[in-house]
Amino acid sequence: MSKDATLREIAGRVQPAAHWLRWGTARLATAGVPHPSVDAEMLLAAVLGLDRTGLYLRQDPLEPKDQASFRKYIARRRRREPLQYILGEAPFYGRLFRVNGDVLIPRPETELLVEEVLKRHPGAGRIVDVGTGGGCIAVTLASECPGAQVVAVDRSQRALQTAHANGSRHGVAERIHWVCADLLAALRDGYRADLIVANLPYVASGELPALQPEVGAYEPWEALDGGSDGLSLIAALCAAAPRMLVRGGLLALEIGDQQASAVRAMARRSGLYDSVDVIRDLAGKDRMVFLNSLR
Repeated sequence: MSKDATLREIAGRVQPAAHWLRWGTARLATAGVPHPSVDAEMLLAAVLGLDRTGLYLRQDPLEPKDQASFRKYIARRRRREPLQYILGEAPFYGRLFRVNGDVLIPRPETELLVEEVLKRHPGAGRIVDVGTGGGCIAVTLASECPGAQVVAVDRSQRALQTAHANGSRHGVAERIHWVCADLLAALRDGYRADLIVANLPYVASGELPALQPEVGAYEPWEALDGGSDGLSLIAALCAAAPRMLVRGGLLALEIGDQQASAVRAMARRSGLYDSVDVIRDLAGKDRMVFLNSLR
């Protein structure tokens, strides 16, 4: 090892957290990572088991094992792996959920969907979450509605394993019936739900390659791909849901921000719903559709 390299190694061993934050921020910034300082803080906080404020109070140099872990985290984030996958968890509706490459990372828009569902149907007794993924919606509704019977459906067994782990983490796994199936196909005839909620894939197939690297290169495409127009699964669920809903039951959907008109027209053509409400997200974009069943 050269003399300069040796000196750099020694310097690294004695530098406090603030030094490593600056180093990590610079490394992320040169890779074009959005919000590099925030990500560096969160990654180093995870390595050290501190909150972000605690990082700036710590004066002790990092142990070599912590330096190595932080370097690995920064390298993964430089490759645009999502921060949540590196950390292994993401917040949703005031709780932390396990996330990995088998499930989508929960978005704030989906929190709004849950919030609106709880406003409209606070006493729903029988709830079906279609396309549950990591289980954020199902687990949250089971937690917020202790008397509800919840069914969580997903066609990916690996996603259901993650969802079940999240249910166990929050103490509601035994109150949720986990079903591996497409949409409502596995639910028996005669079953009736008060509420069906779904955040199904709604990205048009042709748009997938253009997604930002964190999404297109790491999140599961089968949880994103909604077919040629992004509406394949949404259309199928709209057609199937009324046979499962009680009269006046609610179908709540998260949709793409350009899909509200198509979903409204679809529902009206079916003659199976007596009302269609479109709700915007915090950015003012159409994001949720609520349909009340006529049957």
